[in-house]
Amino acid sequence: MAQKGDHLLQRPLYVFDLPEELLATLTLKDQSARPVQDTETSQQKPPPDSSDVEDGPAKATSCNLCGLSFASVADQRSHVRSDLHGYNLKQKIKGAKPVGEADFEKLIGDLDESISGSESSESEDDEAEEDGSKAKESTLSALLKKQAKISNPEFDEFSSRKKQQGAGKPPLIWFASPTIPDNMSLGVYRAIFSVDEQAEESHIIDTLRKKQLSPKQPPKVKANEGGVPLPGTDIGPHYFLCMIGGGHFAAMIVALAPKTGKKHTGADERSATVIAHKTFHRYTTRRKQGGSQSANDNAKGNAHSAGSSIRRYNETALVNEVRELLSNWKSLIDTAELIFVRATGSTNRRTLFGPYEGQVLRNNDSRNRGFPFSTRRATQKELMRAFVELTRVKQSTIDEAALAALNAPQPDTTTTAPAPAKPKPPKPSKEQELAALHTSQIIPLIKRSKVPALLNYLKTNNIPSTFTFYPENHHTPTPLHLAASLNSAPIVLALLTKASADPTLMNDDARTPFTLAGDRATRDAFRVARSELTSSSTSTPTTSWDWDLAGVPPPLSKAEANARDAQEKSEREAESKAESERRKAEAERLRKEGEAEEARRREGRLGKGKALGAGGMGLVKSGAEVREEEMRGLSDEARARMERERRARAAEERFKRMQGGSR
Repeated sequence: MAQKGDHLLQRPLYVFDLPEELLATLTLKDQSARPVQDTETSQQKPPPDSSDVEDGPAKATSCNLCGLSFASVADQRSHVRSDLHGYNLKQKIKGAKPVGEADFEKLIGDLDESISGSESSESEDDEAEEDGSKAKESTLSALLKKQAKISNPEFDEFSSRKKQQGAGKPPLIWFASPTIPDNMSLGVYRAIFSVDEQAEESHIIDTLRKKQLSPKQPPKVKANEGGVPLPGTDIGPHYFLCMIGGGHFAAMIVALAPKTGKKHTGADERSATVIAHKTFHRYTTRRKQGGSQSANDNAKGNAHSAGSSIRRYNETALVNEVRELLSNWKSLIDTAELIFVRATGSTNRRTLFGPYEGQVLRNNDSRNRGFPFSTRRATQKELMRAFVELTRVKQSTIDEAALAALNAPQPDTTTTAPAPAKPKPPKPSKEQELAALHTSQIIPLIKRSKVPALLNYLKTNNIPSTFTFYPENHHTPTPLHLAASLNSAPIVLALLTKASADPTLMNDDARTPFTLAGDRATRDAFRVARSELTSSSTSTPTTSWDWDLAGVPPPLSKAEANARDAQEKSEREAESKAESERRKAEAERLRKEGEAEEARRREGRLGKGKALGAGGMGLVKSGAEVREEEMRGLSDEARARMERERRARAAEERFKRMQGGSR
């Protein structure tokens, strides 16, 4: 049964291009009663299905203690194991206020520039977990010891600045609308609003309406300009995002106005316009030990190993590369509406914010923002994920009655409440069960290249040309996609000519089956099928495909393909024969030159009359000369074989003589 607002929420909502129907009816919710639960409560829930995170509107998963929001339960669990969460727990025990990410990074300072895997890739998570408790304890203990020894006026300064800028408020601003279900709220990150806009929270809806942008075509940029538009090019409102840490740096300039296109299903699709992007990586982090080389030098003095010298050089090179890039992008950074930066540790912050001559980013810029959620290693993919997370409207469905009961005081009882039942996965429909059955039969036939069996199965079960696998495979959703990706030319030709497979269907990457073919034989199968299906004798309404849309080159008959292959084979054989003859001639030439050179040497050694050989003067050649002549012109392998045989014969002769002497 369709619910209210399904047509508005069927795809993720973009903050700067909201539907008019929804935008006109938005109302601001009471932020004190926002639909966010404690970290402990949220972890008792089962994790959401991954499809909810990827395809639908993002669910709100937050940590009230630290004031952070996460895209998934996995990110939230990672945060619970982080130093920031552990530090805030100790602050809560002492009755002090928790701190945000920026303040915590300042407190850490040079203690450690690699905190809780924020600089780690997914491939390094296992190692981090093995030694995570030790690293976490050492970092926290160092910070707590430092705070126990000295007072911290900087923290008070940051706290007052944080209070002035409105920090400490929840990261999301929540809205309601009569066009969506009553128990649903929509959240927008507070970070995308300026300080003045956040101060007037009652007018935040009007501000959100003013931020709406119409889709536009991105500016055309020449290939040799490094992805940066010419000065004066109007790219509209845009953000600058960058991350640096652990020797990795990534920066991106993204236009806020969306660009529209078409999916393979024909539906409208919006996507971001990346104006410029750049990534750097230098080996600066001490492997298996953590922290940068400069931090280790400051703590223990300069090391004198080869690795430390390389890391020092790379740190300097990374600083120069980053600052040169910022200087080249200065015009775009200066006109950016907001600047999002993640720089862990004082060394990385000095790289970006200096002070240095000609610096572009400044600490006192009111546009500066941190990412209000956990981030991973600095890569272009991670920057794009962060931009999507920032600009996507969050959706939270919550039972108000259940929340009120949860917040109500619980009676003192010794009875253990039963654990909540784990929700069962939705039962597939009959169509989905049938598609799953066909998928389990078709895929093995394609992988084993069983052409007759595959055609018989498709014909017997009346499987349409638009059949897609279930469960969905985003890379190879159809049999023709799978056959092309496996380079199975006979299957491709049979599916196109005998089973009427549609070559214009696209996968989720907007790629047709032809673009997945990895060898010429498979690509030729598409061209031969096009030739056969477009001929007047075989053309039918079901096989009149748009071959240009499918990306298939001009048709090629089977006879033409065979003739071309035969010609290429004959050319290869002729080339091989010519090469073999050339090698024989070269070997013969070298042999003759060697004989002539040997004759000249013998003549110079014995005299002209005595150098005629055994036929003229009865001169007997030495054993070494005989062996040299026998081996002349032979390959190294043949020389070694003859030498082994000679030694074996000599060994046999010695053995016979020894036996004869012993009698």
